[in-house]
Amino acid sequence: MRVVLDTNVLVSALLTAGGPPDAIVRAAYNGDFQLVASSPLVAELRSVLIRPRIKERLGWSDQEIAAFITHFSEQAVIVQPQTRVAVVVSDPADNKVLEAAIDGKADYVVSGDRHLLELRGYQDIPVVSPAYFAAVLASR
Repeated sequence: MRVVLDTNVLVSALLTAGGPPDAIVRAAYNGDFQLVASSPLVAELRSVLIRPRIKERLGWSDQEIAAFITHFSEQAVIVQPQTRVAVVVSDPADNKVLEAAIDGKADYVVSGDRHLLELRGYQDIPVVSPAYFAAVLASR
């Protein structure tokens, strides 16, 4: 199973242990499913992690952030999306999640973003909340 995790899910997992995002990221690193990301999503993750407020909450140095990004990139299948969509009009930056999912042949998109969740899916790829996807993993 191939899954795109929105940046908000990854950051939530890092900031809050024990919740559904944390369980999902742990499952990915345990090999329960294949992470799929794109260069734009990795760049977005990096830019969020270096924000002063996030960096302070994590307590990570620049080197630790770089190491996490490297580790994440090694764990995930990184695609270079050729597909361009303009589905999320109210927040066009969210379209890059769908582009990664389409070109990465994802089975799910997991997001906490309401713009994406309101879609419920796109091109037969379900868009689900972290709680929903954690339940999917638990039922397997």
